[in-house]
Amino acid sequence: MWQWHKTAPADQENSWQERVGNLPGCVISAGFHASRISIDVYTETAEEALVLQACYGGSVEEMVTMDWVAATAPENTPPLIIRDKIVISASADETILEDLKRRYPRRIILTFPAERAFGTGNHATTSTCLRMLCDYVRKLAPGSWTLADIGCGTGVLALAGLRLGAASAISFDFDPVAVEVAARNIERNGGADNLELFQADVFEWSPAPGQQADIVLANLFSTVLQKAFPRLLAAMKPGGILIISGILNTQAAETLAAAEAAGLRIMKTISRGKWTTAQLTQA
Repeated sequence: MWQWHKTAPADQENSWQERVGNLPGCVISAGFHASRISIDVYTETAEEALVLQACYGGSVEEMVTMDWVAATAPENTPPLIIRDKIVISASADETILEDLKRRYPRRIILTFPAERAFGTGNHATTSTCLRMLCDYVRKLAPGSWTLADIGCGTGVLALAGLRLGAASAISFDFDPVAVEVAARNIERNGGADNLELFQADVFEWSPAPGQQADIVLANLFSTVLQKAFPRLLAAMKPGGILIISGILNTQAAETLAAAEAAGLRIMKTISRGKWTTAQLTQA
């Protein structure tokens, strides 16, 4: 793997999002100084990284293969508390998990250690999806609804949905590594006998009989969402809802406009940091 790296003034972040933000492997983050941002694109080949260097300057470096997420994870990450329902720990240590069960006896305790794919639940997009899901299912009887998690990452949304009362769930991702990690998390947490996990491309997938869901979650990049809305709509049962995230605030207007053009109606939106999450239904 190769890394193209560049820093830029913080007030140019939107411009760099437009230039390279849609590239696979792009990470734009706060720099060492508040006035700067760090722009990194991870590529499979040197040629891809060198093209970026030729266009925009910066540096290119070959990366040593390792589990960067686990390697840089804080050792004592505090648990993520979702409403009065869920506690998600980044630790798989049984002693820590037993302590959480004692501290939160009425809550669902889940463990999602950091691995090669993101999705421990702490990112603003994932945690807001979880909060929106918790709020919506309060009015639903356990076992009376189904769930689809499209672009599942490590499987946190689907597994949380099952523990919150979904009768069944499907969960898939384009990335085989994410599916592999999700499978381990399902085994690690248990209680997912009614979860169907598989690898699929949202642009090629169509729901089979019985796969349409009452609640569809799609935590995807906004550019993917905009093209995938017809597929997401097809995944919803009549009267169902769609929860979407992964949308930069600067791309929210165009993404929600694309949703409405596809036949969806916006029920609510929530902004947290630089990210927007929305709940929609059929128009």
